[in-house]
Amino acid sequence: MLYYGNRELVKKTRVLRSHMTLAEIILWSRLRSKKIAGHKFRRQQPIFNYIVDFYCDELKLIIEVDGEIHSLNEKPKSDLKRDNILKINGYHIIRLSNFEVETELNHAINKIISYISEKLSPSQGDQRGSNK
Repeated sequence: MLYYGNRELVKKTRVLRSHMTLAEIILWSRLRSKKIAGHKFRRQQPIFNYIVDFYCDELKLIIEVDGEIHSLNEKPKSDLKRDNILKINGYHIIRLSNFEVETELNHAINKIISYISEKLSPSQGDQRGSNK
């Protein structure tokens, strides 16, 4: 469920969109305008009380780009809790590091494409293109 009711959360998403990290800017340049297998991604998208870095509604796919802060103190625990809540509600999450996006962009993009291909494979029940 996308969440738009909390004005403070919406305000925060606007701030985050205008202050993206270098890795987020790089990845957004490859995700925007349906460049990845024709799927539309949004940036800094509110879902429940969280703001995710990138989101594709059609696939319920969240892409998080994590900096070093995600390995400090209690952040890994809170990330895990958040991921579990999102997964329970049917969302899928791919986590990439800032370093990976900044230095191995093609590898990061291939991870996303591989996930999408796997998710949409006929063995996963995708009926697109079938005559059923």
